[in-house]
Amino acid sequence: MQVKISNRHGHLSEANQAIIREKALKLLHIFDRLTMIEVTVDLKKSEEDKAKVEFLVQAEHKHDFVAQESHHDVMAAVDAALHKVQAQLRRYKEKIQDHRRTPSIGDVAGGPGDVAPEE
Repeated sequence: MQVKISNRHGHLSEANQAIIREKALKLLHIFDRLTMIEVTVDLKKSEEDKAKVEFLVQAEHKHDFVAQESHHDVMAAVDAALHKVQAQLRRYKEKIQDHRRTPSIGDVAGGPGDVAPEE
């Protein structure tokens, strides 16, 4: 699993990059089939002096999860965007788990394997 952190319009310290990488890796606790996490930090102080953070998370089977957040503090924006991605991953995981747990129509209606023995 890869974690890519990129900066725009400024420099992010190594310590902050390490913290962001550590937080991003915690997404694996929620959904372990992630293939790549890209974090883009835009330090350009635009629209009311806010830094913008974007998470792009790719999972198996071509599912992408995207979250963006702006805040005056870069780490607060990271936390808010991370929270959004976590919510998306939880919803997706529940969706695929519920889909697998519901019995198929053939099992409920008495499919070909459920033929009653003849007397």
